[in-house]
Formats: sequence, structure tokens, C-alpha cells
Amino acid sequence: MDQSKQFGMNDVVEMKKPHPCGTNEWRIIRMGMDIRIKCEGCNHSVLIPRKKFEKKLKKIISKAED
Repeated sequence: MDQSKQFGMNDVVEMKKPHPCGTNEWRIIRMGMDIRIKCEGCNHSVLIPRKKFEKKLKKIISKAED
């Protein structure tokens, strides 16, 4: 995994495809073997396997405040 894709809990990320609601901002709400992300537009959440998530991740918009 390259340095630009160091993501963590509560980071806001942009995926390659936008959500049907029109937003392309997702918040990481669970990490493990699978990663749960929640749409910032409509609050819909999706569980994706980590490998698939890393492949579909475009960029990290903002890191979570510690």
C-alpha cells in the first residue's frame, strides 16, 4: 500500500464511483478485515472487504482529528 492511502478511523475518503445520492464523500466508521464506510450525504453505510476498499479508494479528503 502506498503512502497516499494511509487511512484510519473517522477519516473522510473519496471513492472512485460516487454514491447514487450524488455525494462522493464517505466516513470510515469501522476497520478490520472489512471496512464499513458511511455516506456523508445520506448516511447509508456499506461494509466492504479491505482489499476491495483499497482498490476503490481514490483519495483521503480529510484525516480524523485526534
